[in-house]
Amino acid sequence: MSGNYDIGLMGLAVMGQNLVLNMVDHGFNVAVFNRTTSKVDEFISQPECKSKGDKLAGTHSLAELVSKLKRPRKVMLMIQSKDAVPAPEIALYPKTAAIDAVIEELLTLLEPGDVIIDGGNTHFRDTERRTKFVESKGLLYIGTGVSGGEEGARKGPSMMPGGSEKAWELVKPIFQVISAKVGKNNSVPCCEWVGVRGAGHYVKMVHNGIEYGDMQLICEAYWMLKNALGYNNEQIHETFAEWNKGELDSYLIDITKDIFTVKDKETGKYLVDLILDTAGAKGTGKWMSQLALDIGTPSSLVTEAVYARCISAMKEARVHASKALKGGGKPDTKLSADFAEQIRQALYASKICSYAQGYVQMQGAAKEYDWSLKFGEIAMLWRGGCIIRATFLERIKEAFDADPKLENLLLAPYFKEAVESAQTAWRNVVKTAIDFGIPVPAFSTALSYYDSYRSEVLPANLLQAQRDYFGAHTYKRIDKPNEGPFHTDWINEKR
Repeated sequence: MSGNYDIGLMGLAVMGQNLVLNMVDHGFNVAVFNRTTSKVDEFISQPECKSKGDKLAGTHSLAELVSKLKRPRKVMLMIQSKDAVPAPEIALYPKTAAIDAVIEELLTLLEPGDVIIDGGNTHFRDTERRTKFVESKGLLYIGTGVSGGEEGARKGPSMMPGGSEKAWELVKPIFQVISAKVGKNNSVPCCEWVGVRGAGHYVKMVHNGIEYGDMQLICEAYWMLKNALGYNNEQIHETFAEWNKGELDSYLIDITKDIFTVKDKETGKYLVDLILDTAGAKGTGKWMSQLALDIGTPSSLVTEAVYARCISAMKEARVHASKALKGGGKPDTKLSADFAEQIRQALYASKICSYAQGYVQMQGAAKEYDWSLKFGEIAMLWRGGCIIRATFLERIKEAFDADPKLENLLLAPYFKEAVESAQTAWRNVVKTAIDFGIPVPAFSTALSYYDSYRSEVLPANLLQAQRDYFGAHTYKRIDKPNEGPFHTDWINEKR
């Protein structure tokens, strides 16, 4: 027996609540459940929910939730994931893990052809094995990235679904309607099928890693404006407002300019100056860095962004070190009048490198895990609704439209020209930061990546010789490309 509701959602934290209201606003009937059932009652009793009438139903068990749904049933989970476990068999995974426990229960309530949807920030390996497991039981599974925070969930998120391909047509009418829209007459939904099994959650993870990089780059630009140019908060606000009118036009630049205008009501001081300089992280940036190492792609910028958060958390140690260690100081030479513009160019060039690395990692993952990813379309998924939404993303779509097999964004004409034109400014900003003793790990690693990528020859020949010397790891020779590998008895070969 089936009910009259289009979809059920479990997990009524803020994201879950806002997605539910978004769905109902767009004409869908939604049933909800939460493990703490009192939260269901609190949510349903809110004036905004009461106004939805019978379009929104609260339930007090998974069984009741399932009973409310139309066939094929669709149950979306917005609950916290545990850390990823690489075991391929679900039998090796602890049954206490929240999502797996819920899936086990749902399998006793649902029927073949029904769909389970995980909308959390889940490790792609978990989604890979869950998709296979749920499909083996005759059901369908979707792991979808949902980006945009509370506001995005309510007004239109960016959504990146992957999993059982047959499930896409079942959820597409809901997902594409509730997602953010871009393009002519806002007709293009920021939601499209990404790929099989864990592809959707992998792309969402890369989105989050790029977000880490974007935020760190913006922080470094702010720190240079403040500590190299001596700008006050009002000047920094004006600078970011101006930047947001050009190439850097984006959600993160937009909110950053606003931050510098807010004063604390209690003290009258700028609020940003009262916030403790220790940053937290939820893990997706770390995942991206770890997985880049697994497949051998150099996603160095997100790694530096993660490390920047790590060292920020070492507040007590930094306070102690600041009294004991000396660094750079203000040079005698005065900064040029256009140094703020040079910072903007360095920020833009570094941002291009960050996205280039993210796309190289997705390309590597697609080969490693047998996914068919549409890289230009992925850029458009991020064009609206999500945290990294930016005008800049349209350029990425254009680059992959022109060359679907594009090896690296840095080779696309627009990005090649943009980075080349920023060369002098970019290098000067990094040099100035070094002279002043201002840490710019993301700016400098982006520049190092660019210089490494454009280098025909790197010093890895010496590294290979060292590895062969101490571990007999062998090497190849440039003068004998079709022979080898070679090994040398370095000790006996010494003069």
